Amino acid sequence: MILSLVLCIGYAVLLLCYRSFWVQSKEINVGANLAKDEKKPFISIIVPARNEERNIGPLLTSLCKQTYDQTFFEIIVVDDFSEDKTAAVVKSFSNDNVRYVSLKEVLGELPINSYKKKAIEIGISVAKGALIVTTDADCVADERWIETIADYYVMYNPDMIVMPVIMSKEKSFLQLFQQLDFMSLQGITGGVASKGFHQMCNGANLAYTKAIFYSVDGFKDIDNIASGDDMLLMQKIAKVKANKISYLKAKEVIIQTAPVEKLSAFLQQRIRWAGKANQYLDKSLFPVLLMVYLFNCMLALFFILGCFDCRQINLICCTTSLWEFLGWLVLIKVLVELYFLYPVATFFGKRKILLFFPVMQPFHVLYTIAAGWLGKFGKYKWKERTVK
Repeated sequence: MILSLVLCIGYAVLLLCYRSFWVQSKEINVGANLAKDEKKPFISIIVPARNEERNIGPLLTSLCKQTYDQTFFEIIVVDDFSEDKTAAVVKSFSNDNVRYVSLKEVLGELPINSYKKKAIEIGISVAKGALIVTTDADCVADERWIETIADYYVMYNPDMIVMPVIMSKEKSFLQLFQQLDFMSLQGITGGVASKGFHQMCNGANLAYTKAIFYSVDGFKDIDNIASGDDMLLMQKIAKVKANKISYLKAKEVIIQTAPVEKLSAFLQQRIRWAGKANQYLDKSLFPVLLMVYLFNCMLALFFILGCFDCRQINLICCTTSLWEFLGWLVLIKVLVELYFLYPVATFFGKRKILLFFPVMQPFHVLYTIAAGWLGKFGKYKWKERTVK
């Protein structure tokens, strides 16, 4: 019981720290601040895409409507062996900014460990811009996205810019669950990044200079797993230029990404994310992940024990039943998570969905345990490929 209290207190303190970090990070008001005679940076947007015929169109449409000078950015779609009409959709855009690159034509049938990393790498090799921005094919950008990134880059000259992502739909139970879970990850990402802890970022909305990418040898030594084109690269850059990584907290750069539609796809996605933990260069993140995992395992264990044993347990200051003890632990968990999430949800304009947060708790505990275990020991499917 002492261990469970220690885990609960540690978890609560961790969430309070995350909230403090997020609140202290300043929302930046940039965009349209570049002087007319000031040289604009040329930006290359790289979009890896595999079987995205339904999604790539809306993304390209949003990128072609950007307020930033069209002559100062390009969109490079790198087709990752798509088996649908992705190529046809991309080529249907008459905008001169849109470029199509076939990974199959570059690689042939040569098997590799990470197709997405290779797609980004190929995109960077043909990019004309000094600043690289990555996003995913199932995303949509605000019309001032590039303008705001360019403005921020000119003002602060960072080597890497971490930016916010939010899921775009919340119509079903699964979509609502993903929205809440993903928003909590985004709150942690923004909070820790703004405090100089370079542990989390998302490739759906990430920018870095071509120079820093090549100075750390790109994805070399981190291309042994399928994912990790974002966090693992960030940690490589942090080893040499930690003070040049920043978080751009601005509503204009929020990227909207589509949630997965099926439970199986959701689990596969989260297993893939969890599977990167073994590769983290920053080992300080591992104790945090372990504590969170053990805390959720403990809650599940107490629930199971409570179904078979209703005896009283002795705590330091009182005697209570296992069910009552579990109830207090869950209550503390819910309250501290809501306290953390409230300012994050306010920034993303999603406060209303917090009403559903307590209902999601049992599912959150179960999925955390399953994804953590399978991420360590299992395999997953990503883009119709089975990988480890």
